[in-house]
Amino acid sequence: MTHSMSLLLQVVDPQLPPTDGMFALVGLIKVAVVFGIYMFCVAYTTFLERRVAGWIQDRHGPNRVGPQGIFQVLADGIKNFMKEETMPGGVNKALFILAPAIAFVPAMLTWAVIPFASPLPVPGVGLVDMVVADLPVGFLFTLAISSLGVYGITIAGWSSNNKYALLGGLRASAQMISYEIGMGMSTVCVLLLAGNVNLNQIVHQQATQSWNVLLLTMAFFIFAVAGLAETNRVPFDLPEAESELIAGYHAEYSSMRYSMFPIAEYANIITSSSLMITLFFGGWDIPFTQWDNLPPWTITKTLLTMGLYVAKVIFFVFSFIWLRWTLPRFRYDQLMSIGWKVLLPMALIYITVVASLILGLDAAGLARTSIGFRGAMLGMNVLFVVLVFWVLDRGRIVSPAYSRIERARIATLRQVSERSDLVSEKGA
Repeated sequence: MTHSMSLLLQVVDPQLPPTDGMFALVGLIKVAVVFGIYMFCVAYTTFLERRVAGWIQDRHGPNRVGPQGIFQVLADGIKNFMKEETMPGGVNKALFILAPAIAFVPAMLTWAVIPFASPLPVPGVGLVDMVVADLPVGFLFTLAISSLGVYGITIAGWSSNNKYALLGGLRASAQMISYEIGMGMSTVCVLLLAGNVNLNQIVHQQATQSWNVLLLTMAFFIFAVAGLAETNRVPFDLPEAESELIAGYHAEYSSMRYSMFPIAEYANIITSSSLMITLFFGGWDIPFTQWDNLPPWTITKTLLTMGLYVAKVIFFVFSFIWLRWTLPRFRYDQLMSIGWKVLLPMALIYITVVASLILGLDAAGLARTSIGFRGAMLGMNVLFVVLVFWVLDRGRIVSPAYSRIERARIATLRQVSERSDLVSEKGA
């Protein structure tokens, strides 16, 4: 009787939460739809990368298979399935087969707790949250699951019984562990400001205060750099250094098993972009308005917020691709130096400054939604950004393209070089 009454109330008022039975059914539908769309987007991110690379390099990308090459992804999939599977002698068969799946699954699971639109009212069902699983500890879940991806790459290198693949796996494990620490530290500031580890609550906090990218720019910078390193993208793609390691951790893989590693990389790109948007760019929030954050919830609000969220994801995926085809690769010592000697100390100092300021503003009685609180946070943030990027750095802290040498020493070397050129010209 109570269950029937709840269903009748939901037909009358779809703003009510769904019943237990409907909640389970809707959950299954969300899993099927969201992950189906997610896999489609991962597949076509490979096509987007090749087209953007062609545009950046002033050449044609895939354009033969289907209109504008849109069926190239299907052709690549058929080719990979039809190619011969190879397995070298001496490999650990179980781990060799399992490693590609271990690399891919964490990126897919992390997506499950990321909200991508405002709640959707469904007559007869109730108010459906636009997230597969709205966990109370969603943010901690993302950190825990995303850190498991390193096992797939490390196991792939070790199980291949190939020394070059093993070196690639070791590089990947050292790199990902190093940058995970900086990534985790950068997000502490977000949690201090939001006072919650639920991703939906973090989105609502940004809607009422301001996007965290404005109040915590340095935290975003650290998170973005660590995100590039976590996805093994240029300039942090040392685990796949073809000039030193043949190919890297996947040197012995072929056919669809090999393809699972690039697919995992693109899945990580989309997941990383989604996390950056949720933590620092307001998630599905439409800026400069509170209309989308307040009930009653409508289908129009859901569609508009979802559309804006998708646009943000496309922008960040494009940024990942743009960086890959623009920047050179770091040396491995530079990569590790940036992680341990730059990002980690910077994150610790930033946490201390942000925590002290928040504690002081709370003690002063300023509400976190007040102009005074946001103005103080913004002022501190601008000061920190200017100090780091225009005063301290200037090629002396982050210097990937050349050695850290004093300007006076550079001037002396140039004078010596000029004298040598003059002597050579006179002798000639």
